[in-house]
Amino acid sequence: MKPLDLTQEPPRGPRDLLPGLNLLMAARTVDKLRATLPGGNLGEYQITGFSSRMLERIGIGEAALRAAIATATDDEAVAKWIREHSDPATYAEFNRKLEALKVAERLNEPEFIARYPLAPSLPPETPRIDLLVADDRAMFPKD
Repeated sequence: MKPLDLTQEPPRGPRDLLPGLNLLMAARTVDKLRATLPGGNLGEYQITGFSSRMLERIGIGEAALRAAIATATDDEAVAKWIREHSDPATYAEFNRKLEALKVAERLNEPEFIARYPLAPSLPPETPRIDLLVADDRAMFPKD
């Protein structure tokens, strides 16, 4: 797959799914890893956080997935590789736990507020993955 420049556009949203793969954060993680390929630019994004937790939970190493992405032709090939190298039975639990994380749980952490200045303006019960979407919109407003 071609590298991405995440200074020009955000990665896909955390709820966007790869073909045939019901795993939150997977498409977003693929985009962020594409940005780490030669010629890509990760910008202000990072792998550490939800992406690294997703990879850890499903048992895939970051370097292995990056190598698979570098040689894949499309999202379907990446999704197939992920299914073949992980336990799909872990996806539902990861999705459930991810959806359960709320903005309110981190509002007393200065480093969290520094990273996500929009967080205090959102309802406290907002899922943190929705904060990622709001943050992307703030970074890349549509004209």
